[in-house]
Amino acid sequence: MAVFNAVFFDWGFLMRAVIQRVAWAQVDVDGVRISRIEHGLLVLLGIARGDHSAMVNPFVEKLIHLRIFPNDEGRFDRSVRDVSGAILVVSQFTLLGDMRKGRRPNFQEAAPPEEARKIYESIIQEISNKGIETAGGIFQSHMHVSSLNDGPVTLILDLPELQKTDPFELLSSSNKQT
Repeated sequence: MAVFNAVFFDWGFLMRAVIQRVAWAQVDVDGVRISRIEHGLLVLLGIARGDHSAMVNPFVEKLIHLRIFPNDEGRFDRSVRDVSGAILVVSQFTLLGDMRKGRRPNFQEAAPPEEARKIYESIIQEISNKGIETAGGIFQSHMHVSSLNDGPVTLILDLPELQKTDPFELLSSSNKQT
């Protein structure tokens, strides 16, 4: 159990996502359109040092069931799945920049690229496996990300609830099919 405490309970930073409800979003690299979605979510995703593949399913479940689309009365009551929306996921390690000291952000809490890429690609695959149109940027590329924010609705999702989750429950939930 001590190993799980170190891995699952003592993270300084966790996966962080900025989620925007969008009319459209797209990614261009070197003047070439890489991906585009209509009506859905743009997710800017920072993977932190210590994040683990067991976090993928809980994150995706939270994301696809997040009720931030309006019902007929205008209340946030529908998810991206409910409105047949799409999700564009863009890796953005700068979300984990620590600016508490000095004038230059410190990115030491961001996951190393090889680890972050695996989790990022797993998240995109898992969203797609859930039957939602999914697109992504190009990992470690200089991208131009454009979007038309709908609302505007912009939320920040940190995953602190995973700190309090029983590690065995987290591991078993990553293997459940929905």
